[in-house]
Amino acid sequence: MKLGTSVLTSGGDSLDRAQMVELVRQMADLQNQGCEIILCTSGAVAAGRERLGFPELDASVANKQMLAAVGQSQLIQTWENLFNIYGLHVGQMLLTRADLDDRERYLNARDMLESLLKNKIIPVINENDAIGTSEIKVGDNDNLSALVVGLADADLLILLTDQIGLYDDNPSKNPNAKLITHVDIIDDALREVAGDTGTSLGTGGMATKIQAAEVACRSGAAMVIAAGKQTNVILDICNGKEIGTLFSASDNPLESSKLWLLAGAEPVGRITLNAETCNKVVEEASSVFASGISDIDGDFLQGDLVILHDDKGDEIGRGITRYSSNELFQIKGIHSDKIEEKLGYVFGTVVIHKNNLVVDEVLANNFINNN
Repeated sequence: MKLGTSVLTSGGDSLDRAQMVELVRQMADLQNQGCEIILCTSGAVAAGRERLGFPELDASVANKQMLAAVGQSQLIQTWENLFNIYGLHVGQMLLTRADLDDRERYLNARDMLESLLKNKIIPVINENDAIGTSEIKVGDNDNLSALVVGLADADLLILLTDQIGLYDDNPSKNPNAKLITHVDIIDDALREVAGDTGTSLGTGGMATKIQAAEVACRSGAAMVIAAGKQTNVILDICNGKEIGTLFSASDNPLESSKLWLLAGAEPVGRITLNAETCNKVVEEASSVFASGISDIDGDFLQGDLVILHDDKGDEIGRGITRYSSNELFQIKGIHSDKIEEKLGYVFGTVVIHKNNLVVDEVLANNFINNN
């Protein structure tokens, strides 16, 4: 369950505790039915402003982090008090992208999450804005909640916002815009429809929700975007009622080791593959060998995440490289048994192992259709 700032404040400046307790009632009902609930909450900065009496501050990173530091304790205390009404405990988890970049920290976070759920404690997750920088932040709680889907192996992600769902056009500008009730495939056309409809209250718009859907659905979960103010919205969604916009789970979910790739850092380089290698990667889930590489773009190191694309420039996936960009410039196009002769050392016969490679479903289908 991801709750945006606009939902928690009902569009105002302060936390709307009446709205929050209504949402808690529904989550508590599901928890008592045997569901496992994870709450990804926004609102720390808004809570900080409220606690300090709405001070006039410039929009510096330091001031935002200060507000988050003050507000985080207020926010978690509010959730603790509200869930306590229904006899439920909460446990706070503050995450940054750095916690998801490192494999060991990713697994530790997953173990902690499982422990909270096993003991019937509701995890309350937020990004650690008080110490986060642009290099280590996920950036918004839409994408953070989608990454938590992978951590928890969840079945459903519900994003509650101030919008009824995803429309085929911007409803604030086009009164004839129609609600999209069901999405099976996320493609460039849908991303263009999403545009950027964020509010001044939070960091997320429909564009970030589409990004979240891509991650959550590749994790094997369905996702729903719906309006938080709608009566019994959480319970109705979980009872199968058609509310908001439903994104279908992928028929070919990624295993946990590859979900970590989706949760990792932003790609820092690009590798161009020849046609034969593209076919093998897309159709056979093959590893990438030096002989299949035709070009390299960017400055990256061993262990960095890179984008893979064909000779037309179309992306087909991404993976973790065993060789740096400088090394790949020297060994591209040669057979694996010649790598040591060329470099004087070897980090393995493959450049990107298939276990560290994720193929984009839509892009892969486009590649197959165009070739």
